[in-house]
Amino acid sequence: MKIDLTDTTASKINKALVKGRRAIGTPAVGMVLTLVVVTDEENAYDALKAAGDASHEHPSRTLVVIKRVSRSSRNRTQSRLDAEVRVGADAGSGETVVLRLYGEVSDHAQSVVLPLLLPDAPVVVWWSVDAPRDPANDPLGALSQRRVTDSYAAEKPVDELRSRAESYEPGDTDLAWARITPWRSMLAAALDQVSTDIVSVEVAGEESNPSVELLAMWLADRLHVHVRRAVSAGPGLTQVRLETSGGPITLHRSDGAMATLALPGQPDRAVALKRRETSELLAEELRRLDPDDTYASALRFGVDRLGGIQSAAERAEVAAQPVPALPVRAVTDATPASAPASGSTSASGSASASASADQGDSERPTPAKMPPVKKADPQ
Repeated sequence: MKIDLTDTTASKINKALVKGRRAIGTPAVGMVLTLVVVTDEENAYDALKAAGDASHEHPSRTLVVIKRVSRSSRNRTQSRLDAEVRVGADAGSGETVVLRLYGEVSDHAQSVVLPLLLPDAPVVVWWSVDAPRDPANDPLGALSQRRVTDSYAAEKPVDELRSRAESYEPGDTDLAWARITPWRSMLAAALDQVSTDIVSVEVAGEESNPSVELLAMWLADRLHVHVRRAVSAGPGLTQVRLETSGGPITLHRSDGAMATLALPGQPDRAVALKRRETSELLAEELRRLDPDDTYASALRFGVDRLGGIQSAAERAEVAAQPVPALPVRAVTDATPASAPASGSTSASGSASASASADQGDSERPTPAKMPPVKKADPQ
């Protein structure tokens, strides 16, 4: 059931919700939270569909806030609120109110949303696009216990991660973080099966996918080893390679659906690692309303502390380069008759080579003992 309201108020919207519930014969309110979705007209359909699908797991009152920009300067000063109330089958397992704000009222969306919040129920705000730089201090974000953004939707995802780290407050989260939950679960389970020292890690994926950086930061933060971020053709995350003292551990996914897990001394195995829809990611974030300390620790590790980005061609070029030989001191003509034959080094040359080798070994990173890895929450 749909009820359209033009130039309305929050009081009239509440009355329309009661009228709609009575009309379909469900006057009781059985919703567990209020989900506020901030979007624009271009992305409103996708955001509504994702919220509706997520409501089957989390029945909620969904308030969709769309700020309309007036074309003429005269209309920008005229405030108007239009609403579309959906109940029953048109609203998933809850209620949906689409709010379109015109003029000056668009700058005060919190005053429209506040009277429509469910009493004594948690509030979650999700910015599907154009998230503020500081979600916790945003007028709408200040009403909520949980604030969900999506750095993948930003124009510069890596810069978006830096902004999230600077403004992080308990309750902030990112759908880019939810996208790597299966990867974190699989890697944590794989590391539980081996007892070895981890030397370094490489994470490969699309160049503009912030989930790759987040996974790399999580591994670097938890394992305390050098992590390099590499670029691949995608889709999404494609490979994680852990160099260990017992051999490499790799988790490779080339098609976005099935992955291959390779452990030292064990046969390769195929594992399901499907890329998930936005509704599944949103439902996962709605399962917990407490701060995500693991996400906060990985985010604060910082993108700039990761190894430089390399493409697959650059990695192949570096691997094909010959390893330079250690310098050896030349034997002069004043070598006594008892000196070693031609083609071997003198005692001083051997000492020089040994010193160079010792110096190279001292600069080489020592294997880090793997600390306990906290398993990711199962989906």
